[in-house]
Amino acid sequence: MRKDLRNILEDFQEENVDLSVNHEAKFQKKLTQELHTKKKTFKWLYVAASIVLLIGLSVTFLPKNTIDVPVKNVPDYISLGNVSPELKTIETYYKNSINTQLSQLDLTKENKELFDGYFAKIGELTKEYKSLTDELNTNGINDNIINALIGNLQLRLQLLKRLQKQLNELKNTNQNETQTV
Repeated sequence: MRKDLRNILEDFQEENVDLSVNHEAKFQKKLTQELHTKKKTFKWLYVAASIVLLIGLSVTFLPKNTIDVPVKNVPDYISLGNVSPELKTIETYYKNSINTQLSQLDLTKENKELFDGYFAKIGELTKEYKSLTDELNTNGINDNIINALIGNLQLRLQLLKRLQKQLNELKNTNQNETQTV
């Protein structure tokens, strides 16, 4: 079954074929026709896929203008409440108490002068509180500044309580005068 290739080739007779003179030109022509036949190409699809890919990559890797997660949770402006949770509680207590006292005050024609005097002092204390907060931001956290801020809040609350007390006394004297008349 196995045959030696040499034995098979011994019996092979080579045919003598004469090639035409323009055989090479005909071969080139057939080759170019076969290779350059018009096939349906989807070049526009390749261009569209490239554009989509570039847009996707640019959206993914371009830097964003907004910062999602801050590196460190440091406020731009330090106030008394930003120093520690205890100081935030103190500041919230005093500010809520001040607002409560303000909401309980009744302004009338008789007590307008009294209001004006107290509110001028409270306005000065508010400006001083802001300047102390600015000093806290420029100089850093300092016990003296923190104590001054807390003292300022306490003083404002005391002034409002004193105003409330004087208004009550004024109201009582007005009621007594109207009752005696």
